[in-house]
Amino acid sequence: MKKNFLAAILLAGMMSAGGAAWAAGEADAAPWAAVMAAAAQQDEKTVTSPDGVTFLKVGLKDGRAYYKVGYYADGKEGRKEVMMLEESPLGLVANIGDFSRDLVWVKEQTGTRDIRYDLERSKASRVDKKANTFTVRLANAKKQEMEVEFVVEDHNVAFRYFLPKQGGTGSVRVMNETTGFRFPGKTTTFLTPQSDAMIGWKRTKPSYEEEYKADAPMDTPSQYGHGYTFPGLFHVGEDGWVLVSETGVDSRYCGSRLSDAQDGLYTVAFPMPEENNGNGTSEPAFALPGHTPWRTLTVSRDLAPIVETTVPWDVVEPRFATEHKYKYGRGTWSWIIGGDNSMNYDEQKRYVDFAADMGYESVLVDAWWDSRVGYERIAELARYAAGKGVGLYLWYNSNGYWNDAPQGPRGRMHNTIARHREMKWMKETGIRGIKVDFLGSDKQQTMQLYEDILADANDYGLMVIYHGCTLPRGWERMYPNFVASEAVLASENLHFSQKSCDAEAFNACLHPFIRNTVASMDFGGSALNKYYNAKNEPRGSRRVTSDVYALATAVLFQSPVQHFALTPNNLTDAPAWAIDFMKQVPATWDDVRFIDGYPGKYVILARRHGDKWYVAGVNAQQETLKTEITLPMWASGTELQVYADDKELQGEVKSVKLGKKQTMKVTIPCNGGLLIVG
Repeated sequence: MKKNFLAAILLAGMMSAGGAAWAAGEADAAPWAAVMAAAAQQDEKTVTSPDGVTFLKVGLKDGRAYYKVGYYADGKEGRKEVMMLEESPLGLVANIGDFSRDLVWVKEQTGTRDIRYDLERSKASRVDKKANTFTVRLANAKKQEMEVEFVVEDHNVAFRYFLPKQGGTGSVRVMNETTGFRFPGKTTTFLTPQSDAMIGWKRTKPSYEEEYKADAPMDTPSQYGHGYTFPGLFHVGEDGWVLVSETGVDSRYCGSRLSDAQDGLYTVAFPMPEENNGNGTSEPAFALPGHTPWRTLTVSRDLAPIVETTVPWDVVEPRFATEHKYKYGRGTWSWIIGGDNSMNYDEQKRYVDFAADMGYESVLVDAWWDSRVGYERIAELARYAAGKGVGLYLWYNSNGYWNDAPQGPRGRMHNTIARHREMKWMKETGIRGIKVDFLGSDKQQTMQLYEDILADANDYGLMVIYHGCTLPRGWERMYPNFVASEAVLASENLHFSQKSCDAEAFNACLHPFIRNTVASMDFGGSALNKYYNAKNEPRGSRRVTSDVYALATAVLFQSPVQHFALTPNNLTDAPAWAIDFMKQVPATWDDVRFIDGYPGKYVILARRHGDKWYVAGVNAQQETLKTEITLPMWASGTELQVYADDKELQGEVKSVKLGKKQTMKVTIPCNGGLLIVG
């Protein structure tokens, strides 16, 4: 300990006065080497969350920086540490120097942070919390500095790297990161693989639409050999859960992923060179001084902090402001049921009428509208819709040269000149927003395109939804007109295959814990048709879930604009109580509370809109779920509307008074749902 202390004093002295001592010549080599050897070891520094439960430990061993994360648990033998993330590496390798090894600990700084913001487009409209901060400055063998900045909240840890300007060097290319996440051997995983590049429909992948494996051992190799996409959920046995993701990715970095595990260690991996048809580098670059994105961890004994986390938005800042007041809400779209054949003026007008009957705010006009309806008739449709209080979203193909997707309009969104011309027309026409598809890459070049589209769309008052795309990483707070992204095996796959229909409930029991807990998710579901065709007749994909399930997912799946898979015929062939509920379900939420569940098996959670709470649940297990839930959001004696299924998946709604203990016994059959409203 005394040796480390003396070394730190010597090092601090040598690095003072602007680091002039570092310019010393060979005569200083011997004493400097001794200082370096001593300073390459650093006893762990511990930082706790404001509530004193979550802890972060940061240290230096043999010149390599590491961190650990866990929580304190009180038991019969007193308080003990529960390590959820074991010694995990920190660092990066850049074209200007190696910041992963031969490091010395220069100094550290602790502090606090007040986190306050409003965000209507996320799971919590108002966030007000405190965090503790810890920043360590490290230096490499070339005496170049790097900082690692940590934010420690209750249940959450976020960290990123900062590189100052290095002499006359004003930019840097990051060749790779050694950032890792090392889990105890008993850990099982809930992960979805990163696909090969340039495969799938017209070579449009990766698009974050692969299947999850539940409770898989860590030594299971990923399906394609490229690791896993963010976010990843890890079950550390009886000790609890860890959610790993990243946030704050924009035009200044690439999107990253997790590698396959080696002895429990997952590392950060950059995009594959083949992505984006080989265009653009896999390694990100940024100006100095500059930061990398944040890596985030949510750590808890139980699942409530996982479902309720706001860390993806807590540590980011808006990229630009807006003068527009954007309008969110519900809508419909014809393609999910009617396919390409529904793309004609008369059918789109029928859906506008249907949206107006439902009291919805928008209709999404999907692919091929440019050739099958045409610009002039779209303008006519927009005027007709506006007269009924309905706005239009228009679908666009992002592609310029990186895949073979033929759907139009194409060649409009990838080019600045064409994009401005198109958006000017949309503003003049009264279009509300756009849905941009087929952006299959995580390269920095593609992140630049995401940001450029958002920035230009904001200039014209347009909201943006992305499909066939990457995970949004804090974008709800970073971009005022960002609505949601697909980035999941979403409703279109229910249209395409019975396999997806059969697995619908299983996936719904994953998303609130993984994909949808870190970002808004444009799923496009809640179908009330029995079959995925325009006549609702026995052919093609068949829905195996109940009507109550369909209503429940309208609450479970969070997105500030929801284009539901409803059809005009549902006004007469769906139960009246189902249509009545879908007319009044909100699309924006003020709060979320986890009630019960297990990823891939079942989930029950509550969301609040204003002063009204909605409890939603679905069950994917073969056996009927029978449980008693506590409902503290309502006072005893409150009259509640309860939507429930019998064993034949026939739903009904009835009024129930909440008992004195504020508990309720509920039953959810396989592929069934539950809703409680009050």
